[in-house]
Amino acid sequence: MATDTLKGKPGARGGATGGLRRLLLDNGALTALIVLVIAMSALSGDFLTADNLLNVGVQAAVTAILAFGVTFVIVSAGIDLSVGSVAALSATVLAWSATEAGIPVVLAVLLSIATGIACGLVNGFLISYGKLPPFIATLAMLSVGRGLSLVISQGSPIAFPDSVSHLGDTLGGWLPVPVLVMIVMGLITAFVLGRTYIGRSMYAIGGNEEAARLSGLRVKRQKLAIYAFSGLFAAAAGIVLASRLSSAQPQAAQGYELDAIAAVVIGGASLAGGTGKASGTLIGALILAVLRNGLNLLSVSAFWQQVVIGVVIALAVLFDTLRRKAGAVTPAAGAGGGGKGKQALTYVIAAVVAVAVVGATSLLHSGSSDGKSQKIGLSLSTLNNPFFVQIRNGAEEEAKKLGVDLTVTDAQNDASQQANQLQNFVSGGLSAIVVNPVDSDAAGPSVRSANKDDIPVVAVDRGVNKAETSALVASDNVEGGQLGAKALAEKLGGKGTIVILQGQAGTSASRERGAGFAAGLKQYPGIKVVAKQPADFDRTKGLDVMTNLLQAHPDVDGVFAENDEMALGAIKALGSKAGTSVQVVGFDGTPDGLKAVQDGTLFASVAQQPKELGRIAVQNALRAAEDKKVEQTVKVPVKVVTKENVAGFEG
Repeated sequence: MATDTLKGKPGARGGATGGLRRLLLDNGALTALIVLVIAMSALSGDFLTADNLLNVGVQAAVTAILAFGVTFVIVSAGIDLSVGSVAALSATVLAWSATEAGIPVVLAVLLSIATGIACGLVNGFLISYGKLPPFIATLAMLSVGRGLSLVISQGSPIAFPDSVSHLGDTLGGWLPVPVLVMIVMGLITAFVLGRTYIGRSMYAIGGNEEAARLSGLRVKRQKLAIYAFSGLFAAAAGIVLASRLSSAQPQAAQGYELDAIAAVVIGGASLAGGTGKASGTLIGALILAVLRNGLNLLSVSAFWQQVVIGVVIALAVLFDTLRRKAGAVTPAAGAGGGGKGKQALTYVIAAVVAVAVVGATSLLHSGSSDGKSQKIGLSLSTLNNPFFVQIRNGAEEEAKKLGVDLTVTDAQNDASQQANQLQNFVSGGLSAIVVNPVDSDAAGPSVRSANKDDIPVVAVDRGVNKAETSALVASDNVEGGQLGAKALAEKLGGKGTIVILQGQAGTSASRERGAGFAAGLKQYPGIKVVAKQPADFDRTKGLDVMTNLLQAHPDVDGVFAENDEMALGAIKALGSKAGTSVQVVGFDGTPDGLKAVQDGTLFASVAQQPKELGRIAVQNALRAAEDKKVEQTVKVPVKVVTKENVAGFEG
């Protein structure tokens, strides 16, 4: 009916122009991808290169594999918010089984896949037989999966087996294995949706579940299989992600479920169910990858990148809504030969447009010059923490002073996102790279890629494992923890009870500061630690956790927080006790922390002088880019800042 109506509309004019217009409207996601590629190619000469396009494919791989699994769920009018956590859990199970438990790698891989399927089956059971809304059931699995991942790994990354880590490598030195896995999983998705009984059942359930049930479909059993498929694809995505990072990260893939859902919807699927296809999902994932890659190459602020990506997602879905209102047709999986011929014509036109873009942009950028200024990239683990903001400020001040073009990115404490950013730096042909790793092991593969291209890398605050760095500019977190223990113990007179607010599980900073504090506290047997709880380096969580701990330990004498943000949250929870009956020691020497020291609510902060870290890192990166000698390790002294010396301290 919709097709017949279209043919009869006067607005659907004949001729090449009308046909092309209808073709583009019928393929809104592909049109958006072409427009994005044209825009990025015109704006950056580094975008349309073979290396960078392969880089985009690698960055899209994990999101696409997750999204293929989510496609099954959305087509059947469901939702799965747990895929990111299931991916992390599956990878953690594989790494733990093959290393800690000593299980053969093949069996560990099968156990990992079984873990993903089991999580999906639990989701399906809760939804089909427990009558829970999909949103609630999968939200619960999101929390359970992440918690189990942390329990198994004890909050620390686990090295991935070398035989499985090859999934993150390349074939023939140029073809990335993650891209091949993505293509294979996409073909499987297309086959299941278009050529199998369960695929047709998904469309029927999504179109009208009650009608599907009355037609004889065993809807409950079908939903079990649908969510099991989603769990299987999540496990595959987790294995590919961990292979890229050479380690299973318990905090990996946070927020990836939203990217996966966005990719499916951008690709033309409806959250109401009944529509969607594998090719659309792949295009949606590529749109997100092209956006992030291009914005990195264009040196767009990390904060503005989030705004731009959100706007583009909204526009893409709005375009799809307008397309549907205009009467454009979304081909259903398993459509007839005419639909397939039209789809083939679409891809031919897309290929022609892409070739035209290659030629045009080659001419556009052939005479361009990068100028004589050195280009340096700075990848920070997060910019949601004042300490790292201070590193950025120091780096930017020094870059301006030296006439260096500095690009700053925010990994948002996501090792995978940081790996993508570092690969973008490599593709962008920068003179040098400064990296503050989310995780020292996970940064290794990307830094090795820079090593192959002879791009010098300087690590700041945290080192990089299994890769070459020109220099490490850092403070000693272990020494800082020991100094914090000494300062707090001496203030308490060598006796009393204390609680410890730990940082984000799995980060090297939290592990090292905690280890240093524990070592320093051994010299004061009169000090008893009555509680340890993570608050993720976050002020709000520090407030909540400290409030809860005070219920069980109202007479606590001291608090050690592994950063100033958590210390400030603890001070808020303590109220008038802070600085009087309860002494609080923080870490980092941030401006807000130093102000609290000055006010007397925070007894001390172990200051690392973050702006100095940023300055020295840029200096060393520039020296390395100019082939000048640099020191392998540059230590920036830590200092315990109290009310007595805070006035003369400069971070």
